Amino acid sequence: MFPIVIVPPDAAELSEQMGTKFKFWYLDDQRRRTLFKEGRPGTGENWAEKLAAELAGLLGIPHAHYDLAEWKGMQGVISPSLVAKGDRLIHGNELIESKVTVASDDEKVRYYEQRSHIATRAFQFFEVNAGHIFPPSTYEPIEGVHSALGVFIGYLLFDAWIANQDRHSQNWGVVSSAGRLYLSSSYDHGSSLGRNETDDRRKIILTTKDKGASMAAYVAKARSAFYPHAAGNAKVKAHLTYDLFQLAYKADPIAGRAWISRLADISDVAIVDVINEVPGHLMSDVAREFTAKLLRVNMDRLIG
Repeated sequence: MFPIVIVPPDAAELSEQMGTKFKFWYLDDQRRRTLFKEGRPGTGENWAEKLAAELAGLLGIPHAHYDLAEWKGMQGVISPSLVAKGDRLIHGNELIESKVTVASDDEKVRYYEQRSHIATRAFQFFEVNAGHIFPPSTYEPIEGVHSALGVFIGYLLFDAWIANQDRHSQNWGVVSSAGRLYLSSSYDHGSSLGRNETDDRRKIILTTKDKGASMAAYVAKARSAFYPHAAGNAKVKAHLTYDLFQLAYKADPIAGRAWISRLADISDVAIVDVINEVPGHLMSDVAREFTAKLLRVNMDRLIG
């Protein structure tokens, strides 16, 4: 069973409110700068974040580590910083939009609504800088994936698999370290796995005979936070997560096939074993069944 880390009540060094989410940095027992982040009450954000990290491990993509946590009775997750002292994380909006985007306090302007966050710009960025941006330092190479772009394509396959709809321009980037640039490990996956659905809604999706309300229909609606070239038009919607991976696949078919092969090697047993590690009071039986089905259906779509 995944442990729940109790964060000391006096741990908070600097708190910050972002919309309805509370978070703060503190030093953990190993003196690592660590972020505590509250999951929105009434959602499965905390178990989704933890499960996504474990699933990323099964797939083999570099990822932030997350643990379930509690601070002063508040449920959340903790994650050690991905950026070492003296290094800098440069977010996607600075890399492909040449600007720093600041969301408004009332969240009327959200990161994932930035229509200048265009998918092909990201691919071109990695292609143009192929000799200057390297895979994450923690990346364990797999055959066919040797570039930062190739690893990033793995992130987009992962998003399509877990239905992560939050790869906005501040949820990916590169790390500047000792004069070199590295793709950052993947992080912030809490908006995935249908974590906002109620159990009643999950039961309907699992049991309905209506194809329009089935799991296949449900996962087909998952959208990324990347937009197509026509992003200047406010009516244009973000790429679907599945379609975005297909677009990324064309940028490096060898890497795309390698990630599909990795996904195909993950067994249903391994997935269920990970899901069953979530403590019972945090995740219902129907949520477990729903999550396993979502992952299986998306695997089938991606593997083809």
